[in-house]
Amino acid sequence: MGDVTVRRLEARDAERWRELFTAYGVFYETDFDDAVLDGVWAWLMDAEHPLFCLVAEHAGRVVGFAHVREQPDTFTAGPGWFLDDLYTEPEVRGSGAGTALLAAIEQHARAHGGGTIRWITAADNERAQRVYDRVATRATWVTYELETTADAD
Repeated sequence: MGDVTVRRLEARDAERWRELFTAYGVFYETDFDDAVLDGVWAWLMDAEHPLFCLVAEHAGRVVGFAHVREQPDTFTAGPGWFLDDLYTEPEVRGSGAGTALLAAIEQHARAHGGGTIRWITAADNERAQRVYDRVATRATWVTYELETTADAD
């Protein structure tokens, strides 16, 4: 496939990001409606929001993305990082695009105070786990979810 470069998401990437993020939702059997797509995009375009996006690009085409946010780490009283989403289009899997995104996240974290980068993936996403096992340590933590809704006014 050749060289993959990683850069920050830009406003000109709106349509392509929307395509890839929608495909990511389909991969996880989630249908993102326009309110979600528009809301996440607004966060990504807001320089003050803690969520940012890196994109993997090959031959001028965006082929993947990573959504990352800084979060305080109470175990170190320093910075920590959470990789919310990482996706590469199926045609480029195995090309190094995902690994390049992970390396760029690590570089960003180092340049902004270091800290631990954490993420989760589906238990059955074995292909991604093979990549993650090469670049990171599999944690022993168990993840829980508690869904809430906003209080009525």
